[in-house]
Amino acid sequence: MPHNLNLDSSFAALADPTRRAILARLALGEATVNELAEPFEMSQPAVSQHLRVLEDAGLIAQRIDGARRPRRLSTAGIDAMDQWLAMLRKALEKNYDRLDQVLAAMESKKEDRTRLESKHHSRSEARSDSKKRGKHHA
Repeated sequence: MPHNLNLDSSFAALADPTRRAILARLALGEATVNELAEPFEMSQPAVSQHLRVLEDAGLIAQRIDGARRPRRLSTAGIDAMDQWLAMLRKALEKNYDRLDQVLAAMESKKEDRTRLESKHHSRSEARSDSKKRGKHHA
């Protein structure tokens, strides 16, 4: 199965709040269909359908334990999503780093302009004071 197709089905599976709740429950440990169905007002076949979507997306796996078929989180499916999100986080951090650099450069230019304006203003005042003194002495 191509990597992107698996991610597509993984994120599509997460679009449903019931499936997210099932994953949250499985994060606590493996559980059977009946155990997973308990908190929901739906039939076991409806829960089984959600489990099938999660299994097809590679997010959960089934283990055979005699007559029991407990489900658990699938490391591979979760890791694939985590790696994809980590790539986005890294790109976002680079964008923020670039923005920080741009803002720092803008702040530096602003400080330079303020210093120049302050020096120019001081020189203008000095010339103005000098002219005023010159008029009084004349």
